[in-house]
Amino acid sequence: MGAMRWAVPVVLVGALGLTGCSAGQLSVHAGSDTTASIAHISLEPTPTGKPIAPSVPLTLAASQGRLTDVVVEGPNGPVPGTISADGTSWKAPQGQLDYAATYQVTASAVDRSGLPTSFTTSFATVKPSEFLNAHVFPSDGSTYGVGMPVTVTVDHQLKTNHNRAAFEKTLNITVNGQPAEGAWNWINNNTVVFRPKDFWPGNAVIVVRSNAKGVHITKGLWGQDDTKVTFHTGDSVISYVDMTTHQLRVTRNGKAIRTIPITTGKPGFVTRSGVKVIENKELTRLMDASTGGTNKNDPEYYRLTVQFAMRLTDSGEFLHAAPWSVGAQGHANVSHGCTGMSLSNAEWLYHQSTIGDVVIYTGSDRPMEGFNGIGLWNIPLDRWAQGSALQGA
Repeated sequence: MGAMRWAVPVVLVGALGLTGCSAGQLSVHAGSDTTASIAHISLEPTPTGKPIAPSVPLTLAASQGRLTDVVVEGPNGPVPGTISADGTSWKAPQGQLDYAATYQVTASAVDRSGLPTSFTTSFATVKPSEFLNAHVFPSDGSTYGVGMPVTVTVDHQLKTNHNRAAFEKTLNITVNGQPAEGAWNWINNNTVVFRPKDFWPGNAVIVVRSNAKGVHITKGLWGQDDTKVTFHTGDSVISYVDMTTHQLRVTRNGKAIRTIPITTGKPGFVTRSGVKVIENKELTRLMDASTGGTNKNDPEYYRLTVQFAMRLTDSGEFLHAAPWSVGAQGHANVSHGCTGMSLSNAEWLYHQSTIGDVVIYTGSDRPMEGFNGIGLWNIPLDRWAQGSALQGA
C-alpha cells in the first residue's frame, strides 16, 4: 500500500471582514512536519469596519499562489465575477452590489506546491436615507435632429458645486461608440445639459449613461440606479436663412435639396440672427400678437391660425405658411418676426423636418440669445463649459 499523506489541521485565526479581523492566516500544530501553504488571499476594499458603497469595485487577490474558487453570496444569490487567466485575482463587474445588504465571501487558493488555503469573510453595504434618480432627454429609442442637446434632470436640488460634481462624474456619452466631445452646463440646481462640440453626425447612435448607483452625492443621499438611454439622430437636415436675399436653403446630409423664397421680420420686429433649433411642430397653430405684448388696439395686432408651424424660439419665432405674404416672399421682410413662406413650401418643409433640426439665420443685427429656446449653440463652447461642476477640477 502506498504511503498515506495526512492533512495538517488548518485553523482560521479570524475572519477578514469589515470588522477589522484577519483571515486566511494559517496556524500549524506544533510538531507537524508538513509545511503550510504560503498562498495568501486578500479582499479589496480593505476592511475598515464600516459598510461600503455598492459602487466600490470588489476584488479578491491571491499572492504567492492562485485562486481556485471564489463565491460571493448576497441576498439575491451569487455575485457574478471572473478569476483572471493567471489566477491572481477575481473581480466583480461594477454595479453588482445592492444597498443595505450583507455578503458572504468564500475563496480558495493553492500555492506553487499545490498546498491549499482558504478565506472567509463577510461585509455589508450602506443603507441610504434618500435616493437620487435621474431622467434623460432625449428618451430611449427616440430620434431627433442633429442640433438636439442632452438634458439630464435629477429629483433633488444639488445646490453646491461639490454635490453637482459628484453626480456629473457619473455621466458619460458616446456617439457611434466613441466618446462625445463637448461640455456639461448646470442651468439650475437639478438640470445639467450637454452640448456637443459640433452638431451630432446624421444617423448616429448616441448612448447616455449615468453610473450613479452606489455613488455618494451628499449626506444621506446616494444614487439609486444606473441609467442608460440610447437615442438616434436622423439625417443631418440644416437650413440656412439669408434675411438680406430672403431665401431659405435646405440641406440634407450636406447636399442642397431646395431653396425657398421667404420673408422675415420687418423693422420693429426684426428676426434674430444665429443658430436656432426646431423645438416642436404643429400642423395648425393659433397666433395671437397679445401673447408677445401687442395691444389689441395696436395696428400691428393680429390673431390668426397658421399652418405647418415649427417653433424656433421661446419668444415666438416660427417657420410657417404665410399665403397672405407670397408677393413679398423672396423680395422683402414684412413679417412680425416669423419666417413665412408659401403654403406648398411650408408643407414640404414641415414633412422634411424633425424636431432638433438646425436653422441658421444671417442678415440682421439682432443676435439670437443663448437661452431663448434651444439657443445654446450661440454660446461658445469654452464659455458653456464654465457651467460644468468639473470645470478646472
